Amino acid sequence: MQRMMIFTQILICAIVNKVLSFECDISQEVCETSLNIEHQLTMMHPTEKAVYPKNGKLYRYDVTNTKDAAEITIDDVITADGWETARLVVVANGTMPGPPIIVYEGQTVIVHVTNHLKSEDVTIHWHGLPQEGSPYMDGVPFLSQCPISTGQTFIYKFIASHKGTYWYHSHVGSQRSKGLFGAFIIRERKPVEIEEHILTIQEWNHDWDSDMEDARMVFGGYDNREKFQVSRSLDGQYFSLLKAHSGLINGKGRFWDSHNNTHNEAPLEIFTVKQGNKYRFRIIGVGALYPWTISIDGHKITVVASDGFDVEPQIADSVIINAGERYDVIIDADQPVGNYWIRAKTLESNRNTSVEAILHYQGALDSEPLSTPRTCSDTDKCLVVNCFFTYYPQNEFTICLPVDKLKHKSDNDQAPKVIQGKFTEYFLNFAFPGKSFTPGSVNGRRFISPTKIALANPKDMDYPCDNTECDEQKICTCTYSLNLKHGDTVQMVFLNMGSGKGWAHPIHMHGHTFYVLKMGYAQYDNRTGEMIGENKDIDCRGGVAKNESFCNDATWSNSSWVNGNIPDLELKKPVRKDTIIVPSGGYVVTRIVADNPGVWFMHCHIELHANDGMAIIINESHANHPSPPQNFPRCHSFQEYDSTITQRPEDDDLFEINGESYFHLSKTYLT
Repeated sequence: MQRMMIFTQILICAIVNKVLSFECDISQEVCETSLNIEHQLTMMHPTEKAVYPKNGKLYRYDVTNTKDAAEITIDDVITADGWETARLVVVANGTMPGPPIIVYEGQTVIVHVTNHLKSEDVTIHWHGLPQEGSPYMDGVPFLSQCPISTGQTFIYKFIASHKGTYWYHSHVGSQRSKGLFGAFIIRERKPVEIEEHILTIQEWNHDWDSDMEDARMVFGGYDNREKFQVSRSLDGQYFSLLKAHSGLINGKGRFWDSHNNTHNEAPLEIFTVKQGNKYRFRIIGVGALYPWTISIDGHKITVVASDGFDVEPQIADSVIINAGERYDVIIDADQPVGNYWIRAKTLESNRNTSVEAILHYQGALDSEPLSTPRTCSDTDKCLVVNCFFTYYPQNEFTICLPVDKLKHKSDNDQAPKVIQGKFTEYFLNFAFPGKSFTPGSVNGRRFISPTKIALANPKDMDYPCDNTECDEQKICTCTYSLNLKHGDTVQMVFLNMGSGKGWAHPIHMHGHTFYVLKMGYAQYDNRTGEMIGENKDIDCRGGVAKNESFCNDATWSNSSWVNGNIPDLELKKPVRKDTIIVPSGGYVVTRIVADNPGVWFMHCHIELHANDGMAIIINESHANHPSPPQNFPRCHSFQEYDSTITQRPEDDDLFEINGESYFHLSKTYLT
């Protein structure tokens, strides 16, 4: 096994929002860095031990007089929301978020990921990167690679293909909601024209993660002998069971006592700007569940990109970020020198979960803002981009701008065309249908992972779901997949309808950014904003009333809409995304060209929903799949003992079982 080439690039360490980042030199062709995955505890300092918050600062646990005591450096502590009881987190390089990785278009990126966890596997997915030519680097366990076990190192190698805001995160279990994520930024090969800030947004709980949430979904959730009440969304629908104690911006927030409306004075993230300058904020939804609406007191925002692709600038008061999405916004630092609140709030109707950060103008006092949010009125309404419903409640005087109303900035990137014989259309219902058994599913198929690497085992690539168990009005469990022919234009209609609706789903596709041609919303009461009926464009079929149908075999209500003949499609300048919110009771029309051979995961990016089975495999261009890299690890279930081993494993890295070559999983994969 050959050792990897010596580093050929200069690695520049820079401070971005107080998190050590890795930035590749613009002149280099190869950028190499590492991520060490380990457990840490919140509110613990490596030498001073336990800390507590006071007046936005941290102090050692045994300090009683903070006026005369030395402060603890915030950079050395994962504070989360300042809750003093430590929570175990999974992090990269000791920080939450993990270090931003900043590279330039066309560079070869090499990242050594080493698992220092004591009892958990890990993989890293590079969210939003198409991995063209490198599908084995996509980071999905048992689809593109074996999980990285304790003590192992896996070296990811791929091309930074298209400028934009992306991110990396674990694709194993609930590790994302436990803290394993970070920004991945691809810049154009030219000097930066405008200063940048990275802003990650998430919900936070002191005790729960998605594993606990899953168990509570199965067995029931109770607090103090009372059944836990699910949070409701503004459109009268639901969020999942995760109880958010607080929110975090760049890993920092505050715990509020709702009884007396006070907080614990934990430190917040501070973004420094200079009056008169413009700034790009790269906003990343890293959370496990909740959508957030984000605004800045006294400042408009201009949306300029979504999921790595530029859009025609759209001025707004706020933008909604769903789990997995990214929005780039520009702000003008054109206000009087001072401090202004950056506000983020979930779209819950029966709870108030929020988080703040500080926009600090150079020259302003080191004090918390006194700014107030904009007042929306009947004569001066506020505009919000990326709603997953049509109306806000009438008394909020807020206008929704759906994401399909944004326009791609380029005039040369039109939607793929419908070509006779090279066009296919799929209806995919992301929902919780069923009666006594209502798992997360796609078309009633609850996804289970294959037991060997799908991409590296082409003879096992076809995963038909048993039609006797999977039907229009049945729920089944299987490894659901779609087989796409190379070069086809593929139209996917993402649904959220039938008896399993009720939750909006941010659907993320690996291996592609799709063209968003149309959003079809439910019917709403324009006074309350609440849903009163499903969209009528879809026929759920199933031989029952629509609200009873599992919607596992949907089609267009108007048969003339097939073959791409849907009215009001945006074909000239459709926005491109890899994560799209599918509204409850509605649908989204998307298109791709099947020109990226590989096995790609597509799933709801709400962590619990994906873990519960709301996912599907896209098996694309089967005949064109690349071979695994040399010495690539293989893994599978051991179900039948056979001693016909032609070579003792300990004698060499490679060995054979029943004529099939294997590579020791204890070895590091190097190119």
